[in-house]
Amino acid sequence: MAEKGTVSSEAGDLVAPVRAIRGRSRRLWRRAFRVALGLFLLPYALIVLYAVVNPPVTTIMLWNALGGAGIDKDWRDLRDISPHLVRAVMMAEDARFCGHHGLDLIELNAAIDKAGRGARLRGASTISMQTVKNLFLWPARDWVRKGLEVPLALWADLLLSKKRVMEIYLNVAEWGEGVYGAEAAAQTYFGVSAADLGPGPSARLAAILPAPTSRDAARPGPRTAEAARRIAGRAAKSGAYVGCVLD
Repeated sequence: MAEKGTVSSEAGDLVAPVRAIRGRSRRLWRRAFRVALGLFLLPYALIVLYAVVNPPVTTIMLWNALGGAGIDKDWRDLRDISPHLVRAVMMAEDARFCGHHGLDLIELNAAIDKAGRGARLRGASTISMQTVKNLFLWPARDWVRKGLEVPLALWADLLLSKKRVMEIYLNVAEWGEGVYGAEAAAQTYFGVSAADLGPGPSARLAAILPAPTSRDAARPGPRTAEAARRIAGRAAKSGAYVGCVLD
């Protein structure tokens, strides 16, 4: 009988630490879940804040800064940015900006179809999607990022006016290594304020947006120059397409 009691006592001595470890593990998992949920929901809360407060920094800026790039930016309200740049950027990046609610289903379906045939995932990013990407996500193209972009873009388009989305985008978009926003871009490439950009420089700035660290708006190569000419032509005919921003 004494041996049985001893065995029971030893088993009890083992069970208690195991239960304690399991309890700590559950608490750690709950904390990790709360942290993950908080990080997931934070961008949605910040979008509400950014309706009235200008974003001080973005994840893309911080990401690039970790690689050694500086952060050259100077916020400008939309009214202080040339309408030529607004037209050029919209025609280059998202011609249906005024007609969708953060997601261009036509472009998205085309991109998914191409990806299904083995092409690299690219395209279909609206200005709303690019804005939330720049604000909260990372630069690599992948399905995970796209999956996070879509609901954030829909949320941003629901809460923010088209003018505000465009204003934020033009102030956080990358236009060169460490160069962010229309004002810094205009000063860097042309030595003028964003308010004084004409049609030609505006089209060149829009043309380098897809690859801002490898293209030069001041000294464009043949492909960039040709892209700028096409964008300038579209911008000149944009008319009502930009009415939600330049009404």
